[in-house]
Amino acid sequence: MTKEEILSNEFILIPIVVVILLAQSTWLFLDARKRGHNYWLWGLLGLIQAPWPSVFYLIFVRKMIHHYFRRNR
Repeated sequence: MTKEEILSNEFILIPIVVVILLAQSTWLFLDARKRGHNYWLWGLLGLIQAPWPSVFYLIFVRKMIHHYFRRNR
């Protein structure tokens, strides 16, 4: 690949990655705030990388805590 092809691929890829990270961060922030969790933490983690913050949030915050409270009633 030539240098021009690499640069053109970067110009296409970077906006896509930015949109994915912003969407993930916004969803994590809003959902964590609605459910009473550390919403700033989840929002910042969502800006750092994808998709692991969303996966961890869904597994550990939404599922395990929900099952824990439902079981201890």
